[in-house]
Formats: sequence, structure tokens, C-alpha cells
Amino acid sequence: MPEVIFNGPEGRLEGRYHHSKKANAPIALLLHPHPQHGGTMNNKVVYALYQTFVKRGFSTLRFNFRGVGRSQSSFDNGQGEMSDAASALDWMQTHNPNASSCWIGGFSFGAWIAMQLMMRRPEIVGFISVAPPANMYDFSFLAPCPASGLILQGDKDEIVPIASVDKLNQKLSSQKNIAIDYRIVEGADHFFTDQMDVLNRHFEDYLDTALAAKG
Repeated sequence: MPEVIFNGPEGRLEGRYHHSKKANAPIALLLHPHPQHGGTMNNKVVYALYQTFVKRGFSTLRFNFRGVGRSQSSFDNGQGEMSDAASALDWMQTHNPNASSCWIGGFSFGAWIAMQLMMRRPEIVGFISVAPPANMYDFSFLAPCPASGLILQGDKDEIVPIASVDKLNQKLSSQKNIAIDYRIVEGADHFFTDQMDVLNRHFEDYLDTALAAKG
């Protein structure tokens, strides 16, 4: 899990990167929760996502948004973080020019950024969105949603009410040719305290199914 430093739009960004030994391996980029509320690339949900993709042979990157850890610059209300994510994907593609596919994942604030990046980068073929903050941010840009994916939400989430994610799921699921696998984790709060084993099983089950379907 080598540490990497790469250039972002406002200075250096710090990440952890696993390069797959497989030829033409797929790539996955994972985005962390809100920088002003303690979110870093070492968040346990983000780390679990990272491990899940690594196990399946992906070249995988998680990184700190600007102003977090050793990443330079300062928080920019989502716009700058979106640019950071685009730079991270560019860096991955430079190191994996023949990647067979591209996935994205994010937790909370990171899920919002991830889904915005997906709208701008048609090469992204799948996503995992954990506790997308549909009550705090506007997700209406997903019209239409360009790729199928997994949405995971805890039913005891005290930060993102489940009703707001239900609505987001209904909106996306009604779109043509898009399959949203919406899973509710019973008893889970926003941070999936004491539910990481359950969360991991959902990640693994979904990816195994989705990757088999894509052949």
C-alpha cells in the first residue's frame, strides 16, 4: 500500500495506491467523507472499500482531499474537491493507460463528489455510494445517471435521514437502463459503528455479482 504524492489543481495531494499485477487491470478511485468533520482517506468505510477492490485485482487509489493530511491547499466547499478527484483519476489513468474499466466509490460527502465525477467522466462504469448525503446536497445533476451501482444506507443514520436516500434511489431507479442496488443496513448509524462486517459483506457481494455480469 505505497504512499503516493501527485499534483492536484492547487498543490500536491497525498494518497495510498495499490497497483495491480494483472495486465489491463480495472481501476477504482475512492473518496472520503467531509474534510471539515474529520473525514480522511483512512476512514474505516473508505479503507474497507479500498481493500474490497484491491482483493478483486483492481489498481486502487484513495487520497486526501486538499487541506487534509499532507494534501496542500484548503477546503473549497466541494468545487475544489471535485477538481481534486478529477486530478486523482487522471493520475490513475496515466499509470494504467490500458485499464479495462473504471469504478468509483465514496462515503457521505465523498459519495456526492464521486457521483459528480461520474457525470463528467463517461469511462466510469460502476459506483458504490455509501450514505450519500441527499438531504444536504443537490443530486439533481444525475439526470440521467450514467452508470449502475450500489447505494448503501443505514436505517439509524442520524446525519442523513433514510427518507432522503429513499427518494434518491427512487429517482435513479426510474431511469432507463440503470440498475440501482439499494441496500439498507439495519441498525446502522451514519458511520456504520459495529456494522463494518455487514458493510464489507455487502461490498463484496455486490462487486462479485456486478463484475460477473460485466464479464
